[in-house]
Amino acid sequence: MNVLAPVKSIMSTHLITVAPSDKLSIVKDIFEDHNIHHIPVVRYKELIGIISKTDFLHFLQGFSPSQEDRFVNYARLRSYAAEEIMTKGLAKLNPNDRINIALEIFMVNRFHAIPVVENDDLVGIVTTYDIIKALASEPISTKQILENQHHEGEMSEGMVG
Repeated sequence: MNVLAPVKSIMSTHLITVAPSDKLSIVKDIFEDHNIHHIPVVRYKELIGIISKTDFLHFLQGFSPSQEDRFVNYARLRSYAAEEIMTKGLAKLNPNDRINIALEIFMVNRFHAIPVVENDDLVGIVTTYDIIKALASEPISTKQILENQHHEGEMSEGMVG
């Protein structure tokens, strides 16, 4: 992966978002129905926060596991809005920012998702999964194979003595 390439080359652009006033029952349905871990919270197209699956599961910790309380749990989901549990003050990237900037943000802040905005509008998201997917899809060159074999040979010679 070329870490100097722009993040727009690896970011996800088909996003599922919620409005700040959307109830947490909608957030629950999105997490259950889609294989995603971050939901941007937007007002029109402007990013105002993000809800991670971890944030949502933390909110659910107060829920009762019993069947008798499922109506209470559902009422609680319908009484709280996305803006009440979303993370604000996010790191953001521009689509033309380099991938290495995203890597630095991931390492320093331990985030797993960085929204990508252009003129204050949400245009994508870069996640640690996007980085892994880009690395996994890279072809392995003959040179890399030969270097690896040479390195393994040096290691085994050092173990004999």
